[in-house]
Amino acid sequence: MENKALAPVVCIVGPTASGKTAASIAVAKRFECEIVSADSMQVYRGMDIGTAKPTVEEREGIPHWMFDVADPEESMSVVKYAHMARECCGGILSRGKLPLIVGGTGQYVNAVIRDENFAPEPASEDIRRGLEAFARENGNEALHALLREKDPESAGRIHANNVKRVVRALEIITLTGKTLGQVYAEQEPPREVYDAMMFCLCPEPRELLYSRIDRRVDIMLRDGLLEEVKSLAGRELSPTSLQAIGYKELFPVLSGEAELCAAADDIRRRSRNYAKRQLTWFRADGRIEFLTYRNGEEYSAAIDRICRKIKEKTGEVFEKCKSR
Repeated sequence: MENKALAPVVCIVGPTASGKTAASIAVAKRFECEIVSADSMQVYRGMDIGTAKPTVEEREGIPHWMFDVADPEESMSVVKYAHMARECCGGILSRGKLPLIVGGTGQYVNAVIRDENFAPEPASEDIRRGLEAFARENGNEALHALLREKDPESAGRIHANNVKRVVRALEIITLTGKTLGQVYAEQEPPREVYDAMMFCLCPEPRELLYSRIDRRVDIMLRDGLLEEVKSLAGRELSPTSLQAIGYKELFPVLSGEAELCAAADDIRRRSRNYAKRQLTWFRADGRIEFLTYRNGEEYSAAIDRICRKIKEKTGEVFEKCKSR
């Protein structure tokens, strides 16, 4: 018995400041698309400027999903995100439109389009909060030492400063009595959920990407990022939202512990480092077609290629102006 054909989705991914938002709007103007954000920080309400969340005007009437679905005090797991985003995709397809998944969080994109090997959802908020408190009181290295003792393999893969993942690994051990490797080994292999067309936008050479990142940081600061961070001060932000670049660097400015210029430099540096990690992730995925560009003309050509590939795959089903 043949498997039912998978529904199509389009994914536009890429490092921060690579032009994903403008490209997705351009594609959505040519096809009957609705956009699903795959950004781990754009899910949070009140975190708009620092996450480069497109404004209502910038969305140009195109429906966007997975913005503002959680308060900054909430943790957003990959599993929870995938469940919500798939519901969005299902609704889009039921309306006869094409889901366009757009973002730079590769793990979130994967979680939507295929069933990955994820550890079970946490059963105890108390365990997680206790581990987070231990890290605050004793330091990241002390928490990492606990993981090294209980699960050396995971400790070798997870950096001590990635507190969220260290806590997650220890939480699974506490809940199941098994290491992450043991849990994953018992799970079914990944299964494709959608027939995904995947594209990665990337300015080249690397200096071009870095200049775009630096310019974006300047624009964020000009548009009121510091005031946005001030609006979050005093709230008990979750470990997830606290990782947002552009926010954690500015909290010390508010308390007088750091100068704004130094914090801005930190935001630029960490954004560039994050972009490198994003590119490493996307380049390891053989399903993704890389579309590089050096100027506006090549950027437009990349968008045209995405549109051609969509039409080749889906025919005229989703075209707004059908050639009939």
